Amino acid sequence: MIRQASGMAGALAAVATVAAVSSPAQAQNAGPWGQGDNPAAPQADAWYDNYRFRDGETLAKVRIHYATLGTPHRGQDGGVDNAVLVLHWTGSDSRALLTPTYMKALFEPGRPLDARRYYLIFADSIGHGRSSRPSEGLRARFPHYTYGDMVDLQHRLVTETLGIKRLHAILGMSMGGMNAWQWAETYPEAMDGVMPVVSLPIKVSGRNLIWRRLAISYIETDPDWQGGDYTKPFKGWTQSYQLLRMMIDGVPHMQAIAPDTTSADTFLADAAAQSAGADPSDVIYSLKSSADYDPEPGLGSIRTKLYALNFGDDEFNPDVLQVLETDIKRVPNGRAVVQPGTPSSFGHLTMAHPELWADQVAKFMHWLGDGT
Repeated sequence: MIRQASGMAGALAAVATVAAVSSPAQAQNAGPWGQGDNPAAPQADAWYDNYRFRDGETLAKVRIHYATLGTPHRGQDGGVDNAVLVLHWTGSDSRALLTPTYMKALFEPGRPLDARRYYLIFADSIGHGRSSRPSEGLRARFPHYTYGDMVDLQHRLVTETLGIKRLHAILGMSMGGMNAWQWAETYPEAMDGVMPVVSLPIKVSGRNLIWRRLAISYIETDPDWQGGDYTKPFKGWTQSYQLLRMMIDGVPHMQAIAPDTTSADTFLADAAAQSAGADPSDVIYSLKSSADYDPEPGLGSIRTKLYALNFGDDEFNPDVLQVLETDIKRVPNGRAVVQPGTPSSFGHLTMAHPELWADQVAKFMHWLGDGT
């Protein structure tokens, strides 16, 4: 276990630009709403007919939307050897990972995942973005997908649609990080290494579970929910989203931006406005889909290199529990870093500010044997 030294001078300088953003809606950069496609990233859809989910439910056609950056490189065996799968967080999609912020920190020339060197794949997970999702019409009648189904479809996209037998790396944030832990166990020979960011290798529990149950209850017990057949915005959904925004931010940062009633009310008003950009049925499904997540029993079976990164001010995955420090010891080729939080970092939401942790991605890629 590596505990990063404080040394946040560079990070504080980097976050100065972020701090200049005028509202949480802009600072969050955590959803696709209002984000256009990156013209440098070709877009495509993969279709799978009569898809059967793990619980036996089926969908006549499943669409998985994805974008790519860079060019596949083929090694001596003819297989692609430079593919990196980049996985988004809950309620987001590939567009959130192709913003100028992410491009500048990770994908531009000279950065850790330089698109001139790597073939980068950005998939919209089932239920998210422009992949098949409840809000397209079925709403509460949409199949009840799980994180396991997400990983199955990501694997099918990579291996069947793109014809890639082995990924060089997987980088995932939050839900995407949890998916990365699952990839390492479910497909142990499918990659050279995985980097889960802001996630823990245990089932969703404690504070993380309680807020999910509250958010679901706020929505489903609101009379205007109408069993998923809602026709207008409703209070339960707004409250659910405000709870989410409070939870994903860091305690020191929240203390700094909400020192009084006026600023707290502004935060809540901004969160309420942001909620209009998401669909309650999509959110409920995404929250419930984590119920099958529990990689802890299989950690000893992981054979790929695994580099886990968490943030000390992340209240979803609280470092005080020492879960990552304990469980990483069970991963044969595992390393872990906990990056300290500051009043200028963003707790769980630091994932949306990759300039604060890009150096850790560089260390991960170096560990995989990639020189600078």
